[in-house]
Amino acid sequence: MKKHIILILCLFLSMPLLKAQKAVSEQMALTAIDKLFKDARFTNPEKGPTWTYDMGVVLEGVAEVWRNTGEGTYFDYIQKSMDQFVSKDGEIRNYKATEYNIDHVKNGRSLLFLYKVTGNPKYLKASEKLYDQLKSHPRTKEGGFWHKKIYPYQMWLDGLYMAQPFYTEYAALMNVPSIYDDVVNQFTYMENHARDSKTGLLYHGWDESRQERWADPNTGLSKHFWGRGMGWFAMALVDVLDNFPQDHPRRGELLGILRRTLTAAAKFQDPKTGVWFDVIDLGTREGNYLEASASSMFVYAMAKAVRKGYVKASFQKNVDKGYAGLLKEFVTPAGKDRVDLNRVVEVSGLGGKKYRDGSFEYYMSEPIRTNDPKGVGAFILASSEVEFAKAPQPKKKVRVTLDNFYNKEFKKGPSGQMEPYHYLWNGDDNNGFSLLGRIFEQHGGTLHTLPDAPTSQNLAKSKIYIIVDPDTEKETEKPNFMAEAQAKEIAGWVHKGGVLVLLLNDVGNCEISKFNILPQQFGITFNEDSRNRVQGNQFEMGAIQIPAGTGIFDRTKKIYIKEISTMQVKDPAKAIVQDKGDNIIVTAKYGKGTVFAIGDPWLYNEYTDGRKLPTEFQNFDAAVELVSWLIKQAK
Repeated sequence: MKKHIILILCLFLSMPLLKAQKAVSEQMALTAIDKLFKDARFTNPEKGPTWTYDMGVVLEGVAEVWRNTGEGTYFDYIQKSMDQFVSKDGEIRNYKATEYNIDHVKNGRSLLFLYKVTGNPKYLKASEKLYDQLKSHPRTKEGGFWHKKIYPYQMWLDGLYMAQPFYTEYAALMNVPSIYDDVVNQFTYMENHARDSKTGLLYHGWDESRQERWADPNTGLSKHFWGRGMGWFAMALVDVLDNFPQDHPRRGELLGILRRTLTAAAKFQDPKTGVWFDVIDLGTREGNYLEASASSMFVYAMAKAVRKGYVKASFQKNVDKGYAGLLKEFVTPAGKDRVDLNRVVEVSGLGGKKYRDGSFEYYMSEPIRTNDPKGVGAFILASSEVEFAKAPQPKKKVRVTLDNFYNKEFKKGPSGQMEPYHYLWNGDDNNGFSLLGRIFEQHGGTLHTLPDAPTSQNLAKSKIYIIVDPDTEKETEKPNFMAEAQAKEIAGWVHKGGVLVLLLNDVGNCEISKFNILPQQFGITFNEDSRNRVQGNQFEMGAIQIPAGTGIFDRTKKIYIKEISTMQVKDPAKAIVQDKGDNIIVTAKYGKGTVFAIGDPWLYNEYTDGRKLPTEFQNFDAAVELVSWLIKQAK
């Protein structure tokens, strides 16, 4: 047995060194694609697929793998999974709002994800139905959502994960600020009722009516601290914070609850294995066992909280020990680029027709499965988070600033209000830079946006400044054109060590003549031309081969760029990629600083996310290599 464990550990620890070996998160995602949701509940053509929350957990994990890899296979799986439910007019097959089941809200996260990426209104219409459920969902007297209509007056830890991340994301997308206080209240109610003052752990459920047999007649609390219940609660907190306003006066309350929850969980991390028991505080009690889903959830929540700065960096030791424990205790190889996740409790609840009394014996009676979706999804999330943090980091965080002055376009958003868009960090659609921004964050960048004219003062803290596709009068009524004084300010910043990235466009889509005042400071002049004009899906018309010796691109051999402007160069600039006599990519050293220039925004989502381009084009790989190089240039 020991030899088997050592062999598995060696296999996983060596994965980064084996080019043919996919990351563990990908291997688990591929197992999910191969094996999950294949039974009659999802394949029966008459009854149709079951609308179930555990599918949503898996899809969120797969979404993270897609963001980390830019491989379209993973996005396609998410979309096909939801499309079997969602009709063209946004109806959700086999979903009944009147059941008032909080679990049924969970998949709303996948619907919002698909809407943001594709812009297809059917996904937004479907998500609105889930929001409508929450608007009329029964509540406790103080305002907490019931877990289900069939479980009146009850709040369970699980329910916070099922609804609150969606509720918060919907509020941000649709501009419903009143939701934010309600979200904080839900966590506050749950913690106030369920938190044990001695251990800091939270009981699985609370019954306001005190009528259930599992509920303490005085407190209304269930009897035990269920590991996955606390895992759901912890994951809910870190996911809610992604979309909760930074400047909201109650954000600190969520952070406080998160810190208390993770601190308590850390105290009960098994010192021998690094993972957690099913009933979290009774590790020495006979019959209790190490459980994979709860352990994955705690590793995910802690890893994300460390990366985002929500908790002290000292939690990293818990993450490292926990993730090593996940691989050792629960994960086994399952064929080429596949793994299995073992020892996942299938379900644990309270009450119901086949009554669940919340006793220790009850929790131990529930079946234990391999590759149960709830564990698989949580493990993919944990692995993706750990892998994301493994990229080489600079000694200090690097501030990466994206211009929103020369490129300043607006469109009507889903809430009906005008919103900035086009080549912005928060854009998840084809025209956004969300994947590029994520790569910067992975390599130690912090993302900022500059809506004003650049000056030495407002660029002082920035190490990298990116200007994309300056506006023409066709795009913006009163565009901000480059002026000589601004060009001098930017050039001075570069000379002191700044890294300037110029991602222009062709003459039909970008203002070039006035903007050239800036690149000419560094020996670069953009031509007012348009090359690589691709017809339809004839992608080879946009192909550019990357030669050896660029100093930036090592693994990248072929990229896709369409409708680009070429460049003229003179000292100190030099072309590092040429094609048919044209200068395609140019760099320059200027004082202590660096300039990178190309005549296209080419690393926006449409051409990095794997959904459109054939696999031989390596734009995502190029983005990773470029970001790594830019970070290294930052002084």
